Amino acid sequence: MRSAEVSRNTLETRIAVRLNLDGTGKATLNTGVPFFDHMLDQIARHGLIDLDIQAEGDLHIDAHHTVEDVGITLGQAFAKAVGDKKGIRRYGHAYVPLDEALSRVVVDLSGRPGLEYHVDYTRARIGEFDVDLLLEFFRGFINHAAVTLHVDNLRGINAHHQAETIFKAFGRALRMAVETDDRMGGQMPSTKGSL
Repeated sequence: MRSAEVSRNTLETRIAVRLNLDGTGKATLNTGVPFFDHMLDQIARHGLIDLDIQAEGDLHIDAHHTVEDVGITLGQAFAKAVGDKKGIRRYGHAYVPLDEALSRVVVDLSGRPGLEYHVDYTRARIGEFDVDLLLEFFRGFINHAAVTLHVDNLRGINAHHQAETIFKAFGRALRMAVETDDRMGGQMPSTKGSL
C-alpha cells in the first residue's frame, strides 16, 4: 500500500494527515471548518484515497492558517506516499459537472510545483467560508507535493457547485495520475529518468 502519515505543528496550527493512495475513498475529517471538510471528502471519495485529517487551528482569527496548512501537510503526505513514481501514469485529468457548473482539473506529477488557477467565483463566501482560501489550499498542496496543477472552472452560477466540481475533478485527476500502468513495466514516466 502506498500510504503516508505526516504531522505539522506550528504556533498557528496542529495538523495530522494519514492517507492511502490505494484506498476505497474512506474519509475521517476534522478541520473545524465544515465546508472545507466537505471539499476534502470529495478528494477522498472521487480519488479513492483513504484520508484522515485532524486539524486544530487559530479559527478564532479565521480559517486561513488551517486551510493553508492542511494543503501543505496533505501535499507532504501525498509526495511521501507516491514514492519514486516508477510505473505510474504521471498525468491525470478530469471534467466534472454539477448541475450548471463544470470544472476541469489537470495534474502532472512532475516534481515541479506549478499552479494555474482560473476560478471566478460568483460570490465571495459559501456560508461562512471565504472562497479565497481554496486557492491557498491548492498553493500549499502543489508546493509540497511538487506537482503541476491546472484548475479551470469553465462555468457555474452557484459558488458551492463551482467549488465542489473543482474538488471532485481534483480527486479524479489525482486518482488517474497515481494509477500504475502495467505497460510502463515499472519504468520512470519521464525521458529524464527521474521526477
